[in-house]
Amino acid sequence: MFIRKTLAYAAAVAVISLAPVAQAQTLTIGLGTEPTSIDPHFHNLGPNNQIAQHFFSRLIEQDHKQNLLPGLATSWKPLDELTWEFKLRKGVKFHDGSDFDADDVIFSMHRGGNHPNARSSFGLYTKAASTIKKIDSHTLHFISKKPYPLMAVDLSNVHIVSSNEKDKWEGEYNNGNSAHGTGPYKLVRWVKGEVLEMERYEGYHGPKPHWAKIIIKPIKSAPSRLAALLAGDVDFIDQVPTVDIARLKKEPKVQLSQGVSNRVIYLHLDQFRDNPQYVKTHDGKPVTKNPLKDVRVRKALSMAINRTAIVERVMEGVAIPAGQLLPEGFFGRSDKLKVEKYDPAGAKKLLAEAGYPNGFQVTLHGPNNRYINDAKIVEAIAQMLTRIGVKTTPDTMPKSVFFKRGKNRGPEKPQEFNFLLVGWGSGTGEPSSPLRSLLGTYNKTKGWGSSNRGLHSNPEMDKILDQALATVDDTKRAALLAKATEIGVGEDVGIIPLHYQVNTWAAKKGLSYKARTDERTVGYDVSPN
Repeated sequence: MFIRKTLAYAAAVAVISLAPVAQAQTLTIGLGTEPTSIDPHFHNLGPNNQIAQHFFSRLIEQDHKQNLLPGLATSWKPLDELTWEFKLRKGVKFHDGSDFDADDVIFSMHRGGNHPNARSSFGLYTKAASTIKKIDSHTLHFISKKPYPLMAVDLSNVHIVSSNEKDKWEGEYNNGNSAHGTGPYKLVRWVKGEVLEMERYEGYHGPKPHWAKIIIKPIKSAPSRLAALLAGDVDFIDQVPTVDIARLKKEPKVQLSQGVSNRVIYLHLDQFRDNPQYVKTHDGKPVTKNPLKDVRVRKALSMAINRTAIVERVMEGVAIPAGQLLPEGFFGRSDKLKVEKYDPAGAKKLLAEAGYPNGFQVTLHGPNNRYINDAKIVEAIAQMLTRIGVKTTPDTMPKSVFFKRGKNRGPEKPQEFNFLLVGWGSGTGEPSSPLRSLLGTYNKTKGWGSSNRGLHSNPEMDKILDQALATVDDTKRAALLAKATEIGVGEDVGIIPLHYQVNTWAAKKGLSYKARTDERTVGYDVSPN
């Protein structure tokens, strides 16, 4: 039977003292990034997923290290090479009082992969099974066309909604009319940009959460978020500013939790269009061919980026330079790929070999409120690339605008940007997730390439990845995943990895939090010491 490999990292926790937290039943959180929707299938995005798990349960849950735990499924096992059996929990009720059963799972899997308005589809996870067979009201068989050892891992990324909510989409989830899950909390109200309130669901099937009420206040400004914590306006915050961490370790009012995440910050490059909108010749004229389609150019751009300087100066040392999709300790990682050496002279030489001795002009787009120091990273990279003759204009914007304009629709309607900064956290704890989504050839039927904004495509890599996903033997699958990574990231430079995030949370004295490798801020995991 497939045994999932898990991350070896343990969260490092710094404990500092102050006045104890009153044992009130209300927790107030200052959140750096609020969700774009309460609909759990609207956008496969970290801020959305972390809120969704308060309201909606999954067949299989994940703990703070992404170990798999029973959820709405009490057990799961492969019956043969193609069939997985899931036994569902009995007696579970949705927040509206309706019963949970197999029909809700079937409905959710279809909805998650076929949401008509999705910004980033969950088809990556829902389409592993070609057929879902209902054996009885609480038994399901997920049947694939070929052996698929990641079935349980994939399904741990999909939240379950009620089949009674047919034809209900994000608007009715956002106003609470359809936000009825089976999770530990019920939505009370959401006023976007102001407050999100939830109350404990007393009928929850799992352990009773400590907090009767959780109030989330979106505070985009990092200094304002920290000031709110120090002033006592909130009890807990995420995305602690890197510049303040050293000082906070000496601050008697807070308690820090810190840990390495599975999120890689990287650059997408347009490898599809011949006449990209935001790429110009060195003298500002439209290009007749897209330089980003040349692997030598992509390699040169990677060589021109000083990752160590970004980590030390922009990230205040709170990050790890990246050379591939996942940091050390993850299953399926390549031992051949190293962090790209900073070599501006070599980068200029490669540009000349590719036919761009005078460089060219490009706009680097990115969000300014999604990832740690994202706008500063974009600005730093723009300066580095400009130094080798690639005049780079930084253009950052709020994530709500950025992801809407950068929505991936495949080759028929490519997303707007040609060169952009994004981040990806692996929902599977191995490279199969980013390989399929970020580098796999766009294929809506297979659920591949849902976030492949550069539309990278390499049939050889796809073939090896397909083999990996059908290989039950862990050792063989790890080698195949490493090889696919070496092709997509190393040989093709399909994306340019920059660094892995290290995340920091802060709380009042008397509260503790286990730093999560998936970076999520989960209110019910905040606990009194």
